[in-house]
Amino acid sequence: MPKLLSTLTTRGRSFLAAGLAAASCGLLIPEPDLLRIGVLLMILPVIASFGAGRARYRLSCVRRLTPARVPAGQPTEVTVRLANVSRLRTGLLLAEDWVPYALGSRPRFVLDGIGAGGSREFRYQVRPDTRGRYIIGPLQVRVADSFGLVSIGRAFTSTSTLTVTPRIIALTRPPLPGNWLGDSEHGRRSISASGEDDAAPRAYQTGDGLHRVHWRSTARYGQLMVRREEQYWRNTASLFLDTRRGAHLRAASFELAVTAAASIGVHLAGEGFDARLVTETGEVPRQGSFRDTLLDTLAVIHQSREPSLSAGIDALTVAGGQIVAVLGVLTPEQATQFAAARRGTAQAMALLLVPGDYAPGKDPAAACSKILTTAGWRVATVTDAARLSVAWNELHEGNTGVPASAAMASLAPER
Repeated sequence: MPKLLSTLTTRGRSFLAAGLAAASCGLLIPEPDLLRIGVLLMILPVIASFGAGRARYRLSCVRRLTPARVPAGQPTEVTVRLANVSRLRTGLLLAEDWVPYALGSRPRFVLDGIGAGGSREFRYQVRPDTRGRYIIGPLQVRVADSFGLVSIGRAFTSTSTLTVTPRIIALTRPPLPGNWLGDSEHGRRSISASGEDDAAPRAYQTGDGLHRVHWRSTARYGQLMVRREEQYWRNTASLFLDTRRGAHLRAASFELAVTAAASIGVHLAGEGFDARLVTETGEVPRQGSFRDTLLDTLAVIHQSREPSLSAGIDALTVAGGQIVAVLGVLTPEQATQFAAARRGTAQAMALLLVPGDYAPGKDPAAACSKILTTAGWRVATVTDAARLSVAWNELHEGNTGVPASAAMASLAPER
């Protein structure tokens, strides 16, 4: 009986209550016809429940997110397609898709019955305000009988993942494309073999054409070698994000750092850089393109308890190329250590995040900015997201032109 009551709709329970009242009155009066009506009203929900439970409805559910990765504050559309793969027509469908509390209330839809082999779609939008990774689903469906007396609940197991990235702030292209992209016209230099004897060979790989086999190198190395195709050295860059808990005095500072890193990284990818993401714990392993790795990582990144920058500095030193760093509060010793990550004449830029309410003359970024600038870095300070694009332009307004070796020599203690 409790299971039966749980499947009854409001109409079904009304029928059951009315039938019970009519049957009771028919017994007390007594009135046989009233008793028959009461029994009929009570039997109808039971028969409907039995029939709905025996019905072999087979439904399939497909959910699509457009897009599946979205910046915080931007909407994404969820499309749910329900298909009836059985030979029976369903009754009224009450669909409810499960969404996390941060994405709003759960959407509910009422659908007419779906015929055999038919399908229905419904759409709704979610607008996440906080970065992260959210699971949408599973979909829960309640199937009502033709009379609306009984509702049978069924749930699917499939879910979808929505990745919410930090807010992306559009950055303008630097005014000096030659310095930004490299020395060549297109920002890359080509290398190739100049002749038969000077060919740059590599080991044969499955799928290489036999016309590319370099027989002289094959005889020399004792294995099948092929000529390299013309290759390009693309501009490389390392994007460093300081996620240490001690470097960000407030949660807002850390979120600003993540937003800055995401905006700069997307800009680098758009400019064709072969970039990598580095934190104080080292380089983040790439999974797919740099842009995908960057956004997927920053969507779920948290502050770390790592006190040192050593692992990140080592990763920057090994990687080489240009450096763009998003830094929190540094001590003068840490700033000196970080300044040494610049090698040769490689360009190095740093965005220093500072709170906007520091006391006059006690700017925590002033000393660090001086140390980095002396070491040949370009430095700009950021207090909020509104100033990010302005600070980005400031980094490209001039070139210090100070070699890293000379700059570090100026930082050495006097004897």
